[in-house]
Amino acid sequence: MNFYYVVFSPIEALIASQLEPKAFGAYMARGSKKGSAERLMFAEVEGGFGDYFDWEYAKENCVTHASGEVKHSLYLSIYRVIEHIPLDRYKNIYLVNKDGSTLCLEPAPYKTPSNWRGYGLYKEQCPVHPFVVSSLEPNMLANYIINDATKKITVPAIIFNDIRIIDFNEKEDTGNIGSMYERDLDHLKDCISVVQNHKGKITKTVDRSFDTKFSYQIIDNGFYIAKGKGILFYPMLSSEQLKEIDYDWGRSANFF
Repeated sequence: MNFYYVVFSPIEALIASQLEPKAFGAYMARGSKKGSAERLMFAEVEGGFGDYFDWEYAKENCVTHASGEVKHSLYLSIYRVIEHIPLDRYKNIYLVNKDGSTLCLEPAPYKTPSNWRGYGLYKEQCPVHPFVVSSLEPNMLANYIINDATKKITVPAIIFNDIRIIDFNEKEDTGNIGSMYERDLDHLKDCISVVQNHKGKITKTVDRSFDTKFSYQIIDNGFYIAKGKGILFYPMLSSEQLKEIDYDWGRSANFF
């Protein structure tokens, strides 16, 4: 049986594999040789749709080796992937640590963030990558990025997550968020002030090269996959949930 995975960080790719999701995550993070280690994020999708991707090529080449070893990965595309995938083909999202441990996030109905405070912090994951502050809730931000005709630049689809917002007065009350707010705190405050006090400024880029600073600890409500007018929501698990569901993954990701 073949599985199809959309890797959306650190690269954008569609990959066929005979490995089930968690085994695929471990393989992609650690590779087949000791010493390699890479964090990545991907989603499983149901294949066989449309004619942009070569599904016949996948069926013919993603096959078990003569030795009996399964095919680990077969790249079908490494460019402009998510814009060609219908939202109804997405299954679960998987977050992989460098040690290969893999957490599954399941979709849930979209809802307005309960902790909304008039602005949000967002890490765009694919196909663009900045860290931004916006006056828009996640679904409105997705619509603005994809469909706003007044914008000079748009993207056809996007995967992003929101980021936990610091308590500027009592940073320790924000919880364990690693080293995210150790630097450039004044710059972040300035960016937030811009979108709060300038009516025409909907988004403001905080950092264009945030990938190296990103960690799973700072994810707030979860991940969003948007295309056209639609949006999918994948809630992030809390530290308490991780302790019950997958303590080892949470510890590897420095949640506790």
